[in-house]
Amino acid sequence: MADTYANSQYKDAMLKIRALLPVLPPCCAEFLRGIENDTLVRTRYAYLCDLRTFFSFLLTLPEFNNAPDMRALTLADLNRVSVTDVENYMSYLSYHMDENDKDVTNGERAKARKLASLRAFYKYFCKKEKLTVNAPSLVDLPTIHQKAIVRLEPDEVAILLDVVQNGEGLTERQKTYHQRTQARDLAILTLFLGTGIRISELVGIDMDDINFSANEFSIIRKGGNQDILVFGDEARAALLGYMLQRESMTAEPGHEDALFLSLQKKRITVRAVEKLVGKYASIATPLKKISPHKLRSTYGTTLYRETGDIYLVADVLGHKDVNTTRKHYAAISEDRRRLAAKVVKLREDVPAAPSKDDQ
Repeated sequence: MADTYANSQYKDAMLKIRALLPVLPPCCAEFLRGIENDTLVRTRYAYLCDLRTFFSFLLTLPEFNNAPDMRALTLADLNRVSVTDVENYMSYLSYHMDENDKDVTNGERAKARKLASLRAFYKYFCKKEKLTVNAPSLVDLPTIHQKAIVRLEPDEVAILLDVVQNGEGLTERQKTYHQRTQARDLAILTLFLGTGIRISELVGIDMDDINFSANEFSIIRKGGNQDILVFGDEARAALLGYMLQRESMTAEPGHEDALFLSLQKKRITVRAVEKLVGKYASIATPLKKISPHKLRSTYGTTLYRETGDIYLVADVLGHKDVNTTRKHYAAISEDRRRLAAKVVKLREDVPAAPSKDDQ
């Protein structure tokens, strides 16, 4: 029987954790056990990766370089970490060399995440009273500057879907593959634009998850919970077009249940979906760098413009905090600002300013 996407992702992350733990201080295993019930396995693996970077940095400091490797670091050593050490670590993250002598840089978001991982680690052991000094909690998180949100306009959405449907603009080599993937690719792009689904949720869809009688399908959300998304007539038509092709395909063992298959007859990967979206978008909107997440933003923006209901947008997109939705989709557009300028009256019955024709 085919393994579910969620199970395969869990097993993959667990194998990575087990490979990483032997090179880290023993306290890391205790930390993972303590947070297992409150975190996703991918989060725990990300914590370990971030902690490995921090321990590598500590070994460069004179007060810690007597340890032969990071496995020798103890909680007593970590209790000696000062606020200055953590501040120097944040500076180190901006640019350093990894164990393979490759340049590594981190922007403000990556630095904030790594500090958050370190805070979680120290918070756990301070709560267990095995650490008494929590230096990371005294260091401010980097300021995160909001980036301009790139979305597609309605005419650009139509152009993009036309490119996917007819293959116009593709190279001759790309057109050869397009003949075999057109129905799949159209279904994928239509789902992004018609439901706001996340890329991880999309690649995890199984054939049995789709209910055409109710125009809905089940997904596993980012936090691991199951949810139901409803699709419209355009998505239904695109999905049915692909399903006719999919039902005649023989998938590789272990991938029989997957809805979207690669040319190798395996469940399509996140990276493959990113590449196919970029391929079509570079033709349809060459001046915009469009990713699957940008298609999700396009859906959220369109839904908010049409309904004005920020809570509906948050619910459909699977946001736990409506403030996340408001930050990204409730920005006042230029046309709404112009409307605001006309609505507010300072004085009643003030004659309009004379135009140039009247002068």
